[in-house]
Formats: sequence, C-alpha cells, structure tokens
Amino acid sequence: MSIKLITFDLDDTLWDNVPVIIGAEASMREWLAVHATKVGDLPLEHFASLRQQVLERHPELKYRISLLRHRVLMHAFEDAGYPQPEAREMADVCYEAFIHARHQLTPFPEAEPMLQALHQHFLLGVITNGNADVQRVGLADYFHFALRAEDIGIAKPDARLFQEALQRGGVDAGQAVHIGDHPGDDIAGAQQAGLRAVWFNPTGKAWEADKRPDAQIRSLNELPPLLRSWQ
Repeated sequence: MSIKLITFDLDDTLWDNVPVIIGAEASMREWLAVHATKVGDLPLEHFASLRQQVLERHPELKYRISLLRHRVLMHAFEDAGYPQPEAREMADVCYEAFIHARHQLTPFPEAEPMLQALHQHFLLGVITNGNADVQRVGLADYFHFALRAEDIGIAKPDARLFQEALQRGGVDAGQAVHIGDHPGDDIAGAQQAGLRAVWFNPTGKAWEADKRPDAQIRSLNELPPLLRSWQ
C-alpha cells in the first residue's frame, strides 16, 4: 500500500530539545529573580513538590503540560503571599517568559529541506507530547495538522493519538509512517496503531526493545530516499 501520510515527532526529532528547555527554564528563573524574588529563591525541589501536589489534585493535567506549569507557578506565588488575582497575573507573565524562550530554537539544518521535499508528495502531520507550536517556530506551512498531547489530553504511546492522526489525514494505517526519536512513545506507539515507524537515531544508540523499528536513520537527509524505496 502506497504511503500518503507522514507524521513527525518534534522535540529531539526536528531539533535538539535539551538546550531549548535549559534556556527556557533559565529565562523563567531570570524573570522570577527580577519580579518575584521570594519565588525565584525557591529550590527546584519545591517546584517538584508543588507539581506533584497539583497532579494529585488534578490528574487530568498529566498530559496538559503548559497548564500544569502555569498552575504550579500560580501556587508558588500564592504560597509566597501574593493575593490570588495578582498570583494568577504573575503566573501568566512568567509562563509567557518561559514559552517564548521555549520557541527560540533552531531546527536541525536538514529539517526544513527535508520537509520541503516531502511536502510536495505527501501529507505531513505532527504528533508530539511536548508544547512546541510549529506556527511559532515557522514550520506550520509544511504540516496538514499538528496534534499535541496537551490539546487532546492523550499522549504517545497511546494508540488513540495515532488513530486521530490517521483520521485527520484521511488514510489507513498502512498508508502512514511515523518518524520519532523515542523507542516507546514514537516507535512502539506508532507500530501498535498499525503505522510503520522510523527511528531517528542521530547518535547511533543500540536498540534495546524486542520489536524493532521498520527503519532507522541517523540524519533527516536519509528519510526522503528511504520513503521512495518503500513506494
């Protein structure tokens, strides 16, 4: 069956996410140091404890990571003595400092040429557990749709997220391929939903799970010729 839909993970598949998150966390801390020193001086362990408390009260936020972070910030401001309306407003601004920095990223050099090449022949989609917005990083024009776990309340490897992608693309599972870096969330998740799965493995890690990916690539440049060989 010919391929019609290709879906992509984002973080650590189209860009290196570790420096992005480190920078975003630093921007949030810088904002706190200037505007809310009582909160900015709190140890990371305190935020981790607050996060766990919020999740215990609101388990539905497990996959809604943006709302979860905002809620944790709001509780931190309230615990520091800020009244509720002010705490919410400060959480809004502090979170925006984080999410703005979270989108100050540079895709891998091969990413955009690869998307340009594939966009001419396939429907492209996004399936991500993160909160990156392809509109904010300038890649939205390549994608037919973008599914974020936090918008739907379901996260990879749940097969329902991949099934939603198939529905959005109007294709059967046999006509779709997913590309991602995570052996469980991306590869196992896609395969259990019936899609073929390509493991993006730029550092050459050893595969440790029982069921292997349908293919493995070290560079995004390898994807277009791989897909042509499957057609």
